[in-house]
Amino acid sequence: MKTPLLVFDEKGIFCEQAGVYLDPWKPVDKAIISHGHADHSRWGHKKYITHHTNVPIIKHRLGDIKVSGVAWEETFTINGVTFSLHPAGHIIGSSQIRVAYKGEVWVFTGDYKDEVDGVATPFKPVKCHTFITECTFGLPAFKWQPQTEVFSEINNWWQQNKDEGTTSVIFGYSLGKAQRLLKHLDTSIGEIFTHGAIENMTDVIRPLCEMPKTTRITRDTKKADLKGNIVVAPPSAHGSTWIKKMTPYITASASGWMTFRGARRRRAIDRGFVLSDHCDWTGLLKSIKATGAEKVICTHGYTDIFSRYLGELGYDARTEETQYEEENESPSLTLPKGKGIK
Repeated sequence: MKTPLLVFDEKGIFCEQAGVYLDPWKPVDKAIISHGHADHSRWGHKKYITHHTNVPIIKHRLGDIKVSGVAWEETFTINGVTFSLHPAGHIIGSSQIRVAYKGEVWVFTGDYKDEVDGVATPFKPVKCHTFITECTFGLPAFKWQPQTEVFSEINNWWQQNKDEGTTSVIFGYSLGKAQRLLKHLDTSIGEIFTHGAIENMTDVIRPLCEMPKTTRITRDTKKADLKGNIVVAPPSAHGSTWIKKMTPYITASASGWMTFRGARRRRAIDRGFVLSDHCDWTGLLKSIKATGAEKVICTHGYTDIFSRYLGELGYDARTEETQYEEENESPSLTLPKGKGIK
């Protein structure tokens, strides 16, 4: 029986012909990395290959590593296997990895989204025979509003809080979500302050993408400095001693999981904005169709439900276990037995 071009083993997604792993979760000799989030770019590999805009990001996160950067659609060949990176639209520097050998083409998405966010290079479908897809939000319940509407809501919320003399604190991951927030906050309302982790990452990204002026919060920052302004902080800051400096403040979270009110209640968040760096249900289906793939492998998210639905649509679909994370704070969701997706 012919060995598949890519296989899933205990270290990651492996191309045996080339001796290369894609986003491995255990140390390997050579790794092609889709993007800079910690579950996809881990420390310990002997050599990293990634998109050139992701190089400074993973160096900032991982330290002194041996890494080389390539451009979009630039091909490189290892033992007869041709690889290239294509925009995934997830966060800045995020790539789909195309793998081709003897006329067979596979594409591994890492994480991706099909909405243009003004920060990441927009997603571009890549034709292939087998498509490895995430399905973080692979349920019909997830349907995103256009981000222009979401940011209008966020900026209106900030303005209202300012009118009431309150500091606005919005939570988003330090790599990706935070820069998307910064890019679209209306600075005519007030100043943007940042948590140190977000300021550090944004400093790395500024040479790659235009960002507004921000002010790092330090021990010398006064409550009066923050009043009426907005603070962008990582989710880990919520409930910490650090945030007490903001009093009085109103909190918000920007995440796809804010679709579910229970997720907001569990985290004790005052306001939730549905904003994700992943595809929604419609985006997943549209993106998969655009590839022309006959085989689809679902890795992380609502894998069983989504792959079963793809099978009903006529795809040869299956799931594979990985160590990629869906997104922190994802709520559990149980569907009634026997209930399919219509």
